[in-house]
Amino acid sequence: MIWDTYRQSLASRLLWVMLGLTFLCTLLCLSLSVTGDEYSASHPFELPMYVPAAEAGEEVRAEGIRVVSGEVSLGFGLVRFPVGRSRADAVHWFQVWLAGVLADTVGVLLALLWTAAYLPQFLEPQSISVLLARPTPRWALLTGKYLGVVLFVGFHAFLFIFATWFSIGLKTGIWEVRYWFALPILLMNFSVFYAFSVMLAVCSRGVMVPLFGTLLFWVLCWAMNITRHTFLTLEAVEWSTLTPLLVEVGYWLLPKPLDGSGLFYEALRAEGVAAPVPEWEAACARGAVVPELSVLSSLLFGLVVLVLAAWEFRRAEY
Repeated sequence: MIWDTYRQSLASRLLWVMLGLTFLCTLLCLSLSVTGDEYSASHPFELPMYVPAAEAGEEVRAEGIRVVSGEVSLGFGLVRFPVGRSRADAVHWFQVWLAGVLADTVGVLLALLWTAAYLPQFLEPQSISVLLARPTPRWALLTGKYLGVVLFVGFHAFLFIFATWFSIGLKTGIWEVRYWFALPILLMNFSVFYAFSVMLAVCSRGVMVPLFGTLLFWVLCWAMNITRHTFLTLEAVEWSTLTPLLVEVGYWLLPKPLDGSGLFYEALRAEGVAAPVPEWEAACARGAVVPELSVLSSLLFGLVVLVLAAWEFRRAEY
């Protein structure tokens, strides 16, 4: 099944499309240039003070307050903007947006779009009839196909993370190991929602239903996730009514893409370079977000949906 997925990616040119996007992002990282001084606190409990160079006068410099200097350059000098605090923070900010927004959100959605046709093509009568003639159980065929696609996307995710991490380190000399946390989080998000795509493909045997159905389901899950956290921040909400209860149940039953992004935000310790989603931050402050349970419940949803898809595939007639 893994080899079959590879051949499908070659036939559909998806392999080259994903390699091309990774190459472009790597080229963007190689175009990164950060200048400026590094700052190290003289005392472990020192709270450093920063003043932008445009606002720094002689009095500020006389007080010993650090004046931020330096510049971030992208596109080999096409885009330039001043460093916020230090070179390390500028690189950290770039990595958070590259992995958190471009890869973990846009990348996952594009991967779901591009792989939506893989299973319907696999289930076409002229293709599946040959496989069903073998003694392999149907559930094993479906699971193998699912794992083949997940491993295919996982390989490209690893290639993207490695290439961009290595390029940024090569250009700036800053090797942020926490950047690699993006890989398991990205793969978890994709595998859960692709399991739902598999179920839609088995039930519909078409391309359009898993294509648009999975994207709409992702939007629904994200909306449920942020709605639940919003309710927790509203003091006037009466939990005796039915709506908050339904939202809470829906939150725990469905995947949690917002919590996944928050987990990535915490893993990279991005609080110094980017602002979190306010609703997620408020829910965390109230102790209403348990990362372990959030991840486990999302993975459990993917497993249950995949089992249902295997059961439907087992009883379907071809």
